[in-house]
Amino acid sequence: MNIVAIDIGNTNITAGLFLEDIEAGIEKTTGDNVEQLTDVLKNFWNRVPFVKSGKDKDKKRDARVVIASVNPKWTNVVKQIAKEHLDETALEIGLGKDVPLPMGLDVDKPETVGVDRVMAAFAAYCVVEDAVIVADLGTAVTIDVVNEKGIFLGGVIMPGFEIQAEGLNSHTALLPKIEKVKAPVKPFAKNTEEAINNGLYYSAVGALEVVTRLYSEQLGKWPQTVVTGGNMEIIKSGCDFIDSFVDDLVVKGIVLTFKKYIGEKA
Repeated sequence: MNIVAIDIGNTNITAGLFLEDIEAGIEKTTGDNVEQLTDVLKNFWNRVPFVKSGKDKDKKRDARVVIASVNPKWTNVVKQIAKEHLDETALEIGLGKDVPLPMGLDVDKPETVGVDRVMAAFAAYCVVEDAVIVADLGTAVTIDVVNEKGIFLGGVIMPGFEIQAEGLNSHTALLPKIEKVKAPVKPFAKNTEEAINNGLYYSAVGALEVVTRLYSEQLGKWPQTVVTGGNMEIIKSGCDFIDSFVDDLVVKGIVLTFKKYIGEKA
């Protein structure tokens, strides 16, 4: 199966090309740079083989474009690019969308859960095949839990590094804005910039450790914990309690969701 899987977030758009179920490329861009985004998708599409049957004049690429989005504005941009430049209708994953969610959601309002959270959770569950905790460190930090039956139980949402840094800077008179959080050299900082950096870093690591423990107590066992997202590399050194760090877990979840959907239809 050939798929162009597109994770449309609040800060970035991550597109993945999968040929015969094998990852053939991952590119990150932004919905605000339509020219760059168009080039990425066109380059991926041109690598897809044509459908073997049919006459030359009817040649069509043998792939589908599948998206999971938490950004409606950029969703429209991607769908328009797919239609105008790829001659393909992009399929969207979600409740009431083209492709249904791949797992049950035991939450109060399923329609309000970000589809990216579900994609990451489903991808992790497909590998672990047991209860699993999934953290995504992006613009927002989400820490979610799936039980042993593959049901999404919910989670927590908190601001990511960039939002916290912006908040400290904009709501105080003297605190500078930290542009890039780094793993601390030592816990106690000797200047204001380092103090903010360390505070942001340990807030993420500490929250992840505490929430993982609380989830484990509720489940009655310590499940595997998987971390993904654009800021996951920053916290690696401080998280020896994490089992796996996985790049682009949402994109992988999109592929697995579409394969499940096609399999059930067949």
